Amino acid sequence: MINGRFALAIHILSLLSMEEGVSSEYIASNININPVLVRKELSRLSKANLIITKEGKNGGSYLACSPKKITLADVYKATYEKPLFNHSKNTPNPQCPMGSKIGLIMEDVNKMAEAALLKKLKSISIEQFNK
Repeated sequence: MINGRFALAIHILSLLSMEEGVSSEYIASNININPVLVRKELSRLSKANLIITKEGKNGGSYLACSPKKITLADVYKATYEKPLFNHSKNTPNPQCPMGSKIGLIMEDVNKMAEAALLKKLKSISIEQFNK
C-alpha cells in the first residue's frame, strides 16, 4: 500500500506552501525526522519538478508552482515506485489452473486500482491542506 514517503512528501510540500526558501534542517525539525531523510525526499520532489532547491546563503527549497496546481496525484507519482498490490514472491505452480493467469490478473487489478486512486488524488491539491 501507500508508503510513508507519500505522507512525508505531502508534509514537506505543505510546509513549503506556507514558508518558502527554508532549509532541510528547518523542515526536518518541523517533521521531527533526520535532515538526511528530508534531503532525499527533496531530491525526489525536485526530480519530479514539484520543487526547486537553491544552495548557498540565500538558498532553500521552494515550490516549483502554486500549491493549487500540485495535486496528490503528482505527489503519488513522485513517491511511489511499486504497484499498489505486490505480486507474490513465489512463482506459482504452472500446473495450477490459476498459476499461469494470476500475474496478468493482478496487473489488471493494479491498473484499475491505480486509475481510480489517481482520479481521486487529482482532485486534491496541496493548497487544501493549508485551510
